[in-house]
Amino acid sequence: MKKAPDLSVFICGYNLFFHSSLRVTLRRIGESNVPHKSPAPPAILAASLALFAVASACLGQNARAAAPAPLMTLLDRFTAAAVPALGPAETEVAPRQWDRPTPPGLPGNGLAQHPMLYVGEGYNKILLVNRGKVVWTYSTGPGWEYDDVWMLSNGNILFTRMQYIAEVTPNKEVVWRYEAPPGTEIHTCQPIGLDKVLFVQNGLPPKLMVVNIKTKAIEVQHDLPALSLTDPKTVHGQFRRVRYTAEGTYLVPFLTMNQVVEYDKDFNQIWKYEIASPWAALRLANGNTLITDEKDILTREVNPNKETVWELRPADLPEPYRFINTQSSTRLANGNTIVCSRGGDGKGPQLVEVTPAKKVVWVLQDWANLGPATGVQILDEPGIPEKPGESQH
Repeated sequence: MKKAPDLSVFICGYNLFFHSSLRVTLRRIGESNVPHKSPAPPAILAASLALFAVASACLGQNARAAAPAPLMTLLDRFTAAAVPALGPAETEVAPRQWDRPTPPGLPGNGLAQHPMLYVGEGYNKILLVNRGKVVWTYSTGPGWEYDDVWMLSNGNILFTRMQYIAEVTPNKEVVWRYEAPPGTEIHTCQPIGLDKVLFVQNGLPPKLMVVNIKTKAIEVQHDLPALSLTDPKTVHGQFRRVRYTAEGTYLVPFLTMNQVVEYDKDFNQIWKYEIASPWAALRLANGNTLITDEKDILTREVNPNKETVWELRPADLPEPYRFINTQSSTRLANGNTIVCSRGGDGKGPQLVEVTPAKKVVWVLQDWANLGPATGVQILDEPGIPEKPGESQH
């Protein structure tokens, strides 16, 4: 690991250089008739300001690097002696059987790149990864499917399992569970504080809901548009993500209606972006929206004026690092983006991290330990997950 720059050197150097330069400049103003060969005052000041900019940049980088990652303080709870291998509400899932080697030379540090919470359609185990190992799991037996997962600041895990939504402790005790009524499905969730949960209940009609898990009260319930209000075959594909923004609005990707719509608190439409099969959409800290287009295997960032400011396709990457498909993505505090892929029968990577310049810094292809990647929460990031806007996943 590279040693962080010693800011005292920069700051001390800046102070000495700036004040020395200032003294020289003032002296020369009083002695302007005296010829000299040393740099002119503007050049000295320019150099001084340049050094100040370097010091400021380093200070900013150090501040970002030192930003608190509150979830990291919780990880020991998941490996405590009292944590059972299988909780009372769990149903065992068979271990993965995989005998093919991981391709050599992939960028990054494999499972050790980031501590993370990981789920995927097709493998019904929530996986908690830390220090390069799966250290905790939560199994829910056969059937469809994990889609969304959150670790909260109290250590609890909130997740959707299509037939229900639940919150469990590190000790695998269920603290809240909501069953999807017959004919409906739940694929997305978001904590709003520690007491409320936002989700969409696919159905005829689909409903956006906010439930208080302490009082069991339904605090918000609003019918959403749908392709059909009578055909049960359309229910499954209606919604995969919804997010509540820091501005108090609802960002709703309509997977089969090919649009992302933002509603205010009264469900007035205030923004819409048309795009094929938007599986997920995130409101970023910069005010832009990051959208995953499942059909075109595309991750696109658009600004409030609907202009594309950044996008990523598999063809933008070297061939060995190309993801086969994608459903969601995560924007990190350093500006990097992680794309999640379900792969194809063990083909291709599950996670790919790129810089804003699309340089690949991490490729995770580990089918021996992990299943498909539908969603991932990176745990060494700053912010409180249940505060809207602080977790960009």
